This record gives sequence, structure tokens and C-alpha cells, in this order.
Amino acid sequence: MNYMSVLLWIIAASLVGGMLSVTCAALFALNARAHWVNGLVSYAIGALLGAVFLDILPEAIKLTTNPAVLSGTVLAGILLFFTLEKLLLWRHCHHDHCEVHEPHEPPVHGRSGTMIMVGDTFHNFVDGIIIAAAFMTDVQLGLVTALAIIAHEIPQEVGDFMILLHSGYSRAQALALNLVSSLATLVGGVLAYFALQSMQGAVPTLLALAAASMIYVAVADLIPGLHQRTRLRDTVEQVSLIVAGVSSIFLVNLVVGV
Repeated sequence: MNYMSVLLWIIAASLVGGMLSVTCAALFALNARAHWVNGLVSYAIGALLGAVFLDILPEAIKLTTNPAVLSGTVLAGILLFFTLEKLLLWRHCHHDHCEVHEPHEPPVHGRSGTMIMVGDTFHNFVDGIIIAAAFMTDVQLGLVTALAIIAHEIPQEVGDFMILLHSGYSRAQALALNLVSSLATLVGGVLAYFALQSMQGAVPTLLALAAASMIYVAVADLIPGLHQRTRLRDTVEQVSLIVAGVSSIFLVNLVVGV
């Protein structure tokens, strides 16, 4: 596949993914169906872990000449994301018990709407880089990665949307700000495309960091929230939706044709 086709895939995935996640998040937030959001979190966990262990890591291992260094990069990435999140918590909390980021419900204390948008814009920019690295490796890997990112972005965007409303923004303003923020995914993807053309050797490292990011989000940010619901029915639902998330990644592989 030529470079122009890859660039078009990156642009399409970044634009469609960003717009789709924001639109779905707005629908969830405006209809206030918390149960749907909880279910979506479980699905997102499966999609993230499925993308990491069925696609991103196997592809990164194929591209690297030193799997041990690649594994070390994943480990360092998890520690890095842990440190970054702790710094974010420290920046916005001024006491010992601060619930800045609750995975099971949108946080409404500690962070202003402006800070939420700054953080979300940077997050979207990094997502664009991850999407670009995946598509430049393989189109199928790019599609799977984009799907996983969309899946975990929707519940996050729901939280962001609710925070903006809580901060005094109107529904139209909250939607507009989230849509503008989503364009950072496109910026990150296009910039990474041109940068990575001259440094293909960095792709395995970026894929390892992408895997670390997804593992951390799934295990540290999303899974703990599922333990808030302990009924057997809730557990069965959560496991089923996680399996559905993993299965969707597997099905994408079949459809694209590996």
C-alpha cells in the first residue's frame, strides 16, 4: 500500500473516530443512561486488552530485533503513565482523599471544564500518534487500534461532557468544545505520519508505548470501577461485555483478513 493511501486511512480513522466517540458520548450524557455507560466501560476494557494482546504486541514483537527491550518498554510505559496520572492527581487535589478520576462515574470535583479540555486535547493528540504508528505498520492493525481507542474514548467523553455541563457550559457549548478537542487526534496522526516516515525504527517502541497506555487505562482506570458493583448479575454482565470487546477485535481481524 502506498504512503498516500496510508495517510488517507489515518485521516479517516482520526476524523471518524473522534467525531463518532464525541457524538455517542453526547447521546449517552444527554439521555443520562448511566447503566449504558457502565456497560460500555466493560466493553471498552475488552476492546483495549484484545487490541493489545491480539494485535499490537504481536506486531511489535515481529518488528523488533530485541523482544526483551520491547517488553521493558511496555513496563516502563506502564510506570510512566502511572507517574503522569499521579502528577495529574497531585496537581488538582489539595487534600489526602480526592476522587479526581472515578472510572464508574464522571468526576465532578477538583477539575474545571477548562482543565478537562486541556487534558482531553493532549490525550486525543497522543491517540492520533498511536493510530498513525499502527496504520504505518499495517492497515489491519490500524483499524483494530482505532476501534479500541473509540471504545475507550466514549465513556471518557461522557465524563468530560458531564463535567462541562457541571462547570456551567450549555449543551451546545459542551458538544462544540468536545468536537474541537477531538480534532487533536487528526493533528497528532498527520504529524506522526510525516515524522515516522523518516524514523521507521521507532515504530516498535511507539507500538509498545501504545500497548502500555491501553493496558494501564484498562487495568488501572477502568477495571477498579467494575468492582463497585458486586452483585452476581453485574459480574456476569461485566464479564460478558469484556468478552464481547475482545471478540469484536477478533472479528475485525477476520473481516480484514489476516
